[in-house]
Amino acid sequence: MLDTLKKAWRIPDLRRKILYTFAMLIIFRLGSNLPIPGVDKVKLAALGADEGLLGFFNLMSGGSFKRFSVFALGIAPYITASIVMNLLQIAIPALEELAKEGESGRKTIARYTRYLTVVLALLQSFALSNSIFARVFISNDFMSKFVAVIAMTAGTAFLMYLGEKINENGIGNGISLFIFAGIISSLPTGIYSILLRIKAGEVNVLTLLAFAIGALLLVAAVIYIQEGQRKIPVQYSKRVIGRKMYGGQSSHIPLKINQTGVIPVIFATSILAIPQTVAPFFPNSNFWAGALRVFDSKTILYNVLNALLIIFFTYFYTSVTFNPEEIADNMKKNGGFIPGIRPGRPTSNFIKRSLNKLTIVGAIFLAIIASIPNVLLAYSSLGIRFGGTSLLIVIGVALETMKQIEAQLVMRHYKGFLR
Repeated sequence: MLDTLKKAWRIPDLRRKILYTFAMLIIFRLGSNLPIPGVDKVKLAALGADEGLLGFFNLMSGGSFKRFSVFALGIAPYITASIVMNLLQIAIPALEELAKEGESGRKTIARYTRYLTVVLALLQSFALSNSIFARVFISNDFMSKFVAVIAMTAGTAFLMYLGEKINENGIGNGISLFIFAGIISSLPTGIYSILLRIKAGEVNVLTLLAFAIGALLLVAAVIYIQEGQRKIPVQYSKRVIGRKMYGGQSSHIPLKINQTGVIPVIFATSILAIPQTVAPFFPNSNFWAGALRVFDSKTILYNVLNALLIIFFTYFYTSVTFNPEEIADNMKKNGGFIPGIRPGRPTSNFIKRSLNKLTIVGAIFLAIIASIPNVLLAYSSLGIRFGGTSLLIVIGVALETMKQIEAQLVMRHYKGFLR
């Protein structure tokens, strides 16, 4: 990785792309600390937005949510809009046809996604200003809330713009890099807190060393699974069109072990965090107090439900985003076949069976990764709070960015060879 970065830095064009990306990330971090006008800092500090779904939002926004800054919503509305548009492409035939039209269709869907992002940002900012953050305003009137709603919506739209600019002029996926930067930004505070606890004698150095070794092994396991895939061989028959012969080459269908990424963990975490989010609004309710005890992340029931939900959403999202029938039909149209498997339905059934076997491995892996931090937090004295979601996002974005840098290097080497 370091060797790749050194080579990229020596190329002026790539160096400009890397510096441009860093500049956009600096703007993101500055905006994360820009407060919304009319907010009482004392009331905001007493609010507490570290638990449940609020803590998850705070994580995704890089602490902007807790500070109630202009980037408080982060890029979450855009992610939600993208997921909704992907699901609508399956439910609405017109959108499905639009997605198949190539570049022009993708641009139209991207425009619809931006519009939906702004709508969701308006709704979420209005809801937050009138519920969770209603008591942090200096003057709890219409104008204060109106300014907050406009500021948060504009912040999300601006982040979406910056993300697209990174995609055009920088390196990596802009939206993913903002989430990556938000998660990484909490590391210095966590390290400083651990050093203070070691100095106070609350944490054993050997325990911390064992944790560090375990964390490195966990990172290695995540990379191994994230990169793991099964390559199903595909052979294309020779076809004569006019005076030219086409086909005859071999290819493969890559089936990843973790086909869904971090989406199932996000869905499961969001559902199980509902009691922790709603309970503070009903302090005298026995029902929500009991729910809060049952859905504590340290309990066995919580971790079992979390694992089952992750497995369910892994299968669900895989079935939504991956269509074996469509792949089999495209192969048949282009004269492709899997050796030993007849084209058409037998091919789609074979791909489906192979995918199911890989999906169960990926689902169990995600469930384990999501549960390990809860177990460590419950049975260790370190007090380190990190999530499997954070780990998967950070490693996934880092791998994706490095692949893009390597692809840029390969492209430029080919250009030099052709000259």
